[in-house]
Amino acid sequence: MREDVRDFHQLFLNDTPMMDTRAPVEFVKGAFPGTINLPLMTDIERQKVGTCYKQQGQDAAIRLGHQLVCGEVKARRIAAWTQFVQDNPQGYLYCFRGGLRSQIVQQWLREAGIDYPRVVGGYKAMRTFLIDTLEQAVAQCDFVVLGGMTGTGKTEVLAKRPDALDLESYANHRGSSFGKRATGQPAQIDFENRLAIDVLKKRHAGIDRFVLEDEGRTVGSCNVPIGLYQGMQRYPLIWLEDSFENRVERILRDYVTDLSAEFLDVHGQEHGPERFAERLLQSLDNIHKRLGGERHQRLRASMSAALDEQRGSGSVDLHRAWIEGLLLEYYDPMYAHQRQSKGERVEFVGDITAVEQYLARRD
Repeated sequence: MREDVRDFHQLFLNDTPMMDTRAPVEFVKGAFPGTINLPLMTDIERQKVGTCYKQQGQDAAIRLGHQLVCGEVKARRIAAWTQFVQDNPQGYLYCFRGGLRSQIVQQWLREAGIDYPRVVGGYKAMRTFLIDTLEQAVAQCDFVVLGGMTGTGKTEVLAKRPDALDLESYANHRGSSFGKRATGQPAQIDFENRLAIDVLKKRHAGIDRFVLEDEGRTVGSCNVPIGLYQGMQRYPLIWLEDSFENRVERILRDYVTDLSAEFLDVHGQEHGPERFAERLLQSLDNIHKRLGGERHQRLRASMSAALDEQRGSGSVDLHRAWIEGLLLEYYDPMYAHQRQSKGERVEFVGDITAVEQYLARRD
């Protein structure tokens, strides 16, 4: 029999399969990549047991739990756990603190003839470990921030580097007002866990200097951890440049061609095009106040015409008009102001090739 584990390094470095026995409401608030939620109790059952515990104590709560999870209900849950064990013989199970719930699951599996180890300390201990991992990296490692106007290809530069921390990837969001994807964003805790695990793996590989994109406090609905964000306000800055024409084409590809294809994949031919159009228009509406009424109305009319053309013929050519207008009248002035305010931190300016060469020398 494998022993219960408390080596969190190895769990995350090896992408160890884990069975989360917490209630679904707990799992949704935050879990770890690759974990599967196979709860001991449903949300309603957990609520009833919790109320009983407060009113009558632990023994009464345990008795109620056994009454709620018995017979066919218990048999179905044991069957699901057994299947997980068979599919993941090198995995582990956990609950919130590595206490009663995971011990009960272990016991019931043992009664079914299966010995399966649990994570000592459970979710809480692993979560604390990952928070500490990121805080230690911020304190001990070197960071450089990659900035630039919208559409200069910052994500492309990061994708080629083993030392990159791609916050937009962890958040499943492109970072701007138009950054929402067809698939949803992770919970805040999931976002932080993804970031910390990537940091852990990269540091284990010997990396102690990281490159990350210049982001705001939030990436969509995900907040950049405060220690890292504060550091980003003082780290050296590399400024990426590209021609206006190249930037328009890159934005057209990312936010129109690729995003519309993503909506088709997720929602199908029947609903995908309309969902994509709604998302694009809503993204523009979200910055209505900052654009001002006249400019918003003009760009919206241009966007609507482009969407109509795309629906009719499949052509995306008309989208260039609103993209150009949005860059010239909104994003470029805003980024130019940011560039000026961060000027003293800029240590290099260049196009993609020059920046990639500079980063390689900087290593």
